Amino acid sequence: MKVKDLFESQQGNGFELMHIGASKKSEINFVSRTSQNNGVVAQVDIVDGTIPFPEGLITVALSGNGVCSSFVQLKPFYTAFHVMVLKPKSKLSFVEKLFYCMCIKANAYKYSWGRQANKTLNEIELPDFIPEWVYSKSVEPIKTGIANKDIPLNIEEWAEYEIKDIFDIHYGINLELLNCEISDRTDECINFVSRSSANNGVVAQVKPIEGKIPQMAGLISCSGGGSVLSTFVQKRDFYSGRDLYVLTPKFHMSLYSKLFCCTVIEKNKYKFNYGRQANKTLPTIKIKLPCLPNGKPDFGFMEQYIKSLPYSDKI
Repeated sequence: MKVKDLFESQQGNGFELMHIGASKKSEINFVSRTSQNNGVVAQVDIVDGTIPFPEGLITVALSGNGVCSSFVQLKPFYTAFHVMVLKPKSKLSFVEKLFYCMCIKANAYKYSWGRQANKTLNEIELPDFIPEWVYSKSVEPIKTGIANKDIPLNIEEWAEYEIKDIFDIHYGINLELLNCEISDRTDECINFVSRSSANNGVVAQVKPIEGKIPQMAGLISCSGGGSVLSTFVQKRDFYSGRDLYVLTPKFHMSLYSKLFCCTVIEKNKYKFNYGRQANKTLPTIKIKLPCLPNGKPDFGFMEQYIKSLPYSDKI
């Protein structure tokens, strides 16, 4: 069956966030084309004359880096441009909706190189039956003991640096996964990191390779191709695939300040749409970071900010 057989589709609101009043006390989410945070980028006030979509519907990004990113919305919401809203034609449980979100997302590879799903989303094929394992899996909300302290970022006071000012940049080991042996033993395996934007870049666990020393835990991996600028702190020793770079901090940095820098680096992803790669330009990409009066990056503030966020206790 197809998406159109299971869901009624409706174009989203097409609002621009800059024209809507943001409010951290609001219960109305603003959903964009991002693949992160359930698609939610802000909480906003009621828009006069426009009733928010109700919770329980599915949003699908039709274009952008997050094309086909599909989420069940847990609160009333408005949407940005190029977001489709799906309403089930028959009653579906929460886990059933999550299953179909996963199935839609699995079609993202069809929309590389700037292709959009605006006209073809309804024709995407879905399974005729829901597997039994869907009902046996428990989906529990993640809880956090951290209350958001709302530390102001004051971005206008940050300084601009090139990535090479903060990190030594080295090309990775450049292995091919198909030439590695997959390991099913957690006590004798090494993470294989590719250019993926999912799962911290880890696509497999492989057996140690004679003569190949893994890169150390604590370093940062950054994709020069594929999902360009997907940037992660690797918490275990790892091998790396092609077009993957390893960033070694030139300063003492905690895990939290590294995570802060990863997020800032990834904000440059939009510069590499339509198949562009960062292999040659990665060192000179400009990023803005909090700074001290002497002009050096303020890694202490970065750590403090990340620790203030909800769910930081799960890191």
